Amino acid sequence: MIEICDIKRKTARVIPIANQTAVTSILLLGFHNIKSFKYFLFILLLVVYCVTICGNLLLITLVSYSRNLYSPMYFLLSQLSITDIMLSTAIVPKMLHVVLNEGASISLKGCITQFYFFASSETSECLLLTVMSFDRFLAICNPLRYNAIMDSVLCLRLVILCWLLTSGMIIITASTICNLNFCRNIIDHLFCDLSPLLGLSCSDTNAVQLEILLLCIPVVILPSIIILISYVFIVLTILRIPTDSGKRKAFSTCSSHLTAVTIYYGSLIGIYVVPSMGQSLTLNKILSLLYSVVTPMLNPIIYSLRNKDIRIAVEKLSK
Repeated sequence: MIEICDIKRKTARVIPIANQTAVTSILLLGFHNIKSFKYFLFILLLVVYCVTICGNLLLITLVSYSRNLYSPMYFLLSQLSITDIMLSTAIVPKMLHVVLNEGASISLKGCITQFYFFASSETSECLLLTVMSFDRFLAICNPLRYNAIMDSVLCLRLVILCWLLTSGMIIITASTICNLNFCRNIIDHLFCDLSPLLGLSCSDTNAVQLEILLLCIPVVILPSIIILISYVFIVLTILRIPTDSGKRKAFSTCSSHLTAVTIYYGSLIGIYVVPSMGQSLTLNKILSLLYSVVTPMLNPIIYSLRNKDIRIAVEKLSK
């Protein structure tokens, strides 16, 4: 405890303003009591980060240069890989520093910037997974018109729309956070997430929380409804296929996406819903690692394991 307090005094810088203080530096505590275990966690996070970057870069390369992967589904998958790279790069390098030093400082502007790129990546992933579910819905439920509807132009427009919506919505949130008054400078977390950031403010955050709640409608609620409805129709269509082999072939085209959606939304629910039921800070941090560090690594693996086209592209690239 004494060492932590010493770190806080060294890293926390505040500027007096009237009866309150304006925070210029924030201390991220991370796992500050793990002692020798920190080296194992540091190496583990570093390995996961390297695998994430290499796996997603390989997937982007395959989609870009393999002719058999020129389709809307794989183009969307490459965009998901870009999002995963952004997500990991936004938080893992600083997280490694925090873990190794059992706490580290970051400027307030740097903290809000980290939140912006982290939240942008998370939001983009939600929207891209939604577009991918729509793509699978068309491919299975309306295969004869799939190529006519989901052409390269529509696919590109949907991706651009996802990125524009993401940038616009997160800029609004980040700008609102910048206007708050911060008088606390310690975050007991691994990175600058929304709730820890708002916890530093001495201002009334009700307006910010209402704004975020409204933004959740196009980011979380509507995408969840679209994905759910898409898979209801997909399941009903698969059940109407007369042969077992036809059912397995149809299900295999969307099983990877369904697995990715389940892991992603399951971890989000675990981190943002379960805490209200009395979740410990340690468990909160572990769940944060799951959806912010582990999931970006798993996505290229999930989409590659049972995908014949990707395996063929890897074989051609390796020759």
